[in-house]
Formats: sequence, structure tokens, C-alpha cells
Amino acid sequence: MNLFSRRTFMLGTAGTVATMASGTGHARQTGAWANWPSLPIVAQEIYPTSLNGRIFVAGGFTRTASGFAISRNGYVLGMQADDCSDVDTDTCSPTWQSLSPLPEPRHHPNLVGHDEFVYAFGGFRANVDGAWNMIANTTRLSPETLGWTEMSPMPLPYGETVAMSLGDHIHVATGRQPNGSANANWNDHGDRGMHYVYDPASDSWDTAAPNPNPRNSAAGGVIDGRLHVVGGRVVNDGNRAHHEAYDPIEDRWHELAPLPQGQAGLCAAVLNGKLYAMGGEYFANGGGVYPECWIYDPVSDSWEAGPDMLTPRHGLGAVTIGDGIVVIGGATQAGGNGTSDLVEVLYPDRI
Repeated sequence: MNLFSRRTFMLGTAGTVATMASGTGHARQTGAWANWPSLPIVAQEIYPTSLNGRIFVAGGFTRTASGFAISRNGYVLGMQADDCSDVDTDTCSPTWQSLSPLPEPRHHPNLVGHDEFVYAFGGFRANVDGAWNMIANTTRLSPETLGWTEMSPMPLPYGETVAMSLGDHIHVATGRQPNGSANANWNDHGDRGMHYVYDPASDSWDTAAPNPNPRNSAAGGVIDGRLHVVGGRVVNDGNRAHHEAYDPIEDRWHELAPLPQGQAGLCAAVLNGKLYAMGGEYFANGGGVYPECWIYDPVSDSWEAGPDMLTPRHGLGAVTIGDGIVVIGGATQAGGNGTSDLVEVLYPDRI
């Protein structure tokens, strides 16, 4: 059976949707969702990336027979046919293949595809005191050998960041860092706008202008040479709707139109010059996950409501492949419950 036989979900009649995004007054744009092959394991708190048409996932929280666990596992969505140049074709059958495991179990490692390698930045590991020991590690994956190599670490431990390839460098900004010597649990950390810049050619780090709105669990993407950061949360103070774009030529952040609502633990990806941000979680009133998808147009500096997620969740990742945005993993309930193996794709130009 062709794994790409699409179960698309029509989001309206005559190319429109009559409903409105909850509490926003923004008319939804059309689009179609489809199911892709599930991850081999359930996973949340992941930051997948793409490189040369393949999707890479590593680490995160998963479930085992004994309960909740931090994963070392890595996977790549590969192709069965040598002539498949684009995973968005009906003639190809994508399959998940195993990578060599990470050097140690990590959750929230931020993956970035750059040139010929995939890099994993920071995140958390377990130690004797707790499961949220933040690390500074930079780990590089060779897509040829599917093995990992430790590279020069970040200047300080950093987690729940936004990391993106931008020109010749990789930028890691806007997350959490330890407040002091204690570094084992979530409450040991504070929000930071620190902005580190990695040079893969020299395996070295520099710093750039910090984000003016420190927070964690944001998402982002690159549009026209600028790094956009949206959403996120502040430790002990809830979700944020902030939106900034970093200009590397000016070494400056520009504050832009905020998300229509604060969402944290969300994912984002860029397609056709627009930023798509969706999902996330909240903890007020018993907690939950967001179904909303928002679309940012840099020309008008404005947001509009996209089609709601097929399966709302948080702690997920998103990458652009072909004419779709692939949304991977995550949890269907706030916190650690409902961890999933879901892989669903939004095709914005289809109805």
C-alpha cells in the first residue's frame, strides 16, 4: 500500500470556512491535512529538522514499559526509491529509519540542518538530582554514517531555545538557563534572551544581540534572511505572544506584530515566505493544548488564522518539505500525558 495515499480533511465548502478561530475574530484560511507514517516511538519535547529532503528527529521524552523516560533514539524519514527527490510525491513511500543513538539520553535537544550535517544543541539530561539537568552540548550528525560526534559546546547550558541556520552560521537564542549552581529541576532555571552564534567551519561560538523579551518554549523560522521568534512562556508567569525578528546585518531585533494569543510549546515552519505557528499548551483552568494555527505575512506584518490542527498537541516539531508542513510528535494533553507518535502534514494550498 502506498503510505502516501492521502486522507485529506476538507476544511470548508467552496474553499472557505465559516467558523472563526476562538476568541480572535480572524477568518480561517483554507488548507488540507494528511496523515504520514507515524514515528517508531511516541515522543514529545522534540525539535526535528530537515536536510536535503530528509527529516531528522532525536531525543525527547518517550514512554517505556516502566513509565516516562528520556530518549537517546534518533530517526530519519528516508525514501525507499532512489529516484524520489521529494517526499511529497504519490509515487514514493517514506519510511522511518534508525540513526545511531545520541551519546546520552536528552530531551529538548534543538536540531538544525546546516550544509551537510545535522546539529543538536543543548537541552536536558537526567542526573542524580533530577531529570532537568541542562547541558551546553553541541552534537553533530553525519547523514552518511548516521553517527554522532561531540563538537564545541555552547558558552553556557541552554534549553528550550529557538535554533536556526542563517547564512554561514547557526543562531541559538531565547530560552532558559540555570539561575545558579543548582541545575537539576525545572525551577532551577530562568528565562534568557541570550543569543549564541555557532560557526560550523571553525567549530567556534560567538555572541550576538540578545532577544529583548527573554522567555522559553518559543518557536521560529527564517524569512528573507531574518530569524523570527514567536510565542513562548515565562517561568512562573505564563504564555507570551511576543514576536521579534533578528537582522544579522544590523545585529538588532525588531519587534513585530504579536501572535493573536500567547502559545508556548508550539512549533513553527516557513512555507512560501510566510511563517506558520501552531499548537502549544497552557496550564490555567486545568490546562490543555491549542488547536490554532496562525499564519504570519511579513509584507503586511500581520497574522491570520489558518486551519486548526488535525490533532492539537504541544512539545511537537514542524519542518517544511515540498508544499507541506510536516508536524511531528508531541503530546495531546498539557504536561507529560498523551505523548504521541503522530506525523501529520498541512498542505496550505489544498482544499
